[in-house]
Amino acid sequence: MGAVFLWPIRVYWEDTDAGGIVFYANYLKFFERARTEWLRSLGIEQQRLKDCTGCMFVVTETNIRYHRPARLDDELIVTASLIETGRASMIISQQALLKTEQSGSLPARLLCEGTLRIGWVHGTRLQPMRIPASILDSLKS
Repeated sequence: MGAVFLWPIRVYWEDTDAGGIVFYANYLKFFERARTEWLRSLGIEQQRLKDCTGCMFVVTETNIRYHRPARLDDELIVTASLIETGRASMIISQQALLKTEQSGSLPARLLCEGTLRIGWVHGTRLQPMRIPASILDSLKS
């Protein structure tokens, strides 16, 4: 539906487990950071949205598949792209890719991929709300 957004992330010591590989739950953190920066690149700042509308985005569903491990000091590219929008939620596709040294000659290696449903809810009652048209327009451009 929309263009693919790319965000670079480096794997730090705190991201790894006792085996020296990225702890599986940290991919969700990487995905969160990329989604936040994707929204910011579209002029959608989440704190300002909450302050102005009283509503916010929340993750309501995840489906993640792990393919290969990332390790300490690896450079990753994390993607975000809009797949589908509804009245109160949207589905986003995300991937974590291992950045290759020879840019352009080898494709980045897929480490983890998933789809996430993001809901638009009232900030205090957490009730689903209709996503404002202005936000949907920004997401689809």
